Amino acid sequence: MRLALYEPDIPQNAGALLRLGACLGVPVDIVEPCGFVLSDRRLKRAGLDYLADADWARHDSWASFRAVPRGRLVLLTTRAPLAYHRFTFRADDTLLLGRETAGVPEAVHQAADARLCVPMRPGLRSLNVALAAALVLGEALRQTGQLPTEPA
Repeated sequence: MRLALYEPDIPQNAGALLRLGACLGVPVDIVEPCGFVLSDRRLKRAGLDYLADADWARHDSWASFRAVPRGRLVLLTTRAPLAYHRFTFRADDTLLLGRETAGVPEAVHQAADARLCVPMRPGLRSLNVALAAALVLGEALRQTGQLPTEPA
């Protein structure tokens, strides 16, 4: 299981997602260009000292990200017809998150093997990208038996 951030705009979200990945043992891919420099203090503040434990990789572009072989690409999007809790995840899925301000372009939508949404009340646009990722990643890890060991 992996998380992938497509051209993230907000450093605090990227930091929170790197922290989430570190805590749950999930590698994170960052597809550039980002809307901030990766040394941004806001990213570091959100990630705290967990960034040292994060397993993450930078990719110069969408093409370089796609050049690395991996399992299915599962896009989280408000435009999806299927709710995440009705999907059967696989252990090698990569959960892809779009830009906070614009999502992903149509070519990225088409490249995804599956597109999932988080069900919400009518009339509301979207959740924060880090919150949506935490919901979906938790379910994906639960389904695939990859949640970290429970405390004794």
